[in-house]
Amino acid sequence: MSGSWLFFLGHPVSPWVFTVLAVVELIVDKLPTTPSRKLPFPFASRIAGGAIAGAAVGANAGFWVGGLVAGGIGAVAGTLVGYAARMRMAAAFGRDRPAALIEDAVVLIAAVLIVAAA
Repeated sequence: MSGSWLFFLGHPVSPWVFTVLAVVELIVDKLPTTPSRKLPFPFASRIAGGAIAGAAVGANAGFWVGGLVAGGIGAVAGTLVGYAARMRMAAAFGRDRPAALIEDAVVLIAAVLIVAAA
């Protein structure tokens, strides 16, 4: 990624920063006061993050534009489908926490499989 706009991902501090951000997101997502992920700022942030992650994965194969688009589309789909699934599970459980934990597990497994396949 040297010489590309994704150069910042290669900095030694980047994995630490993104790990902290991911942990914070996991925690904040469980709080009852957290706003909906479908509001404009959280939704746009998810799309931007997904697009950058997709571009980074695609860049290894020289396909960063396709990765960028796929990551953005995946973020939109994941946001909407994940929200709907979590709401249905929360209604079935009678509370949100178990649904949130199941959603996190599914997303983590999907991410590992997608990156492994790339």
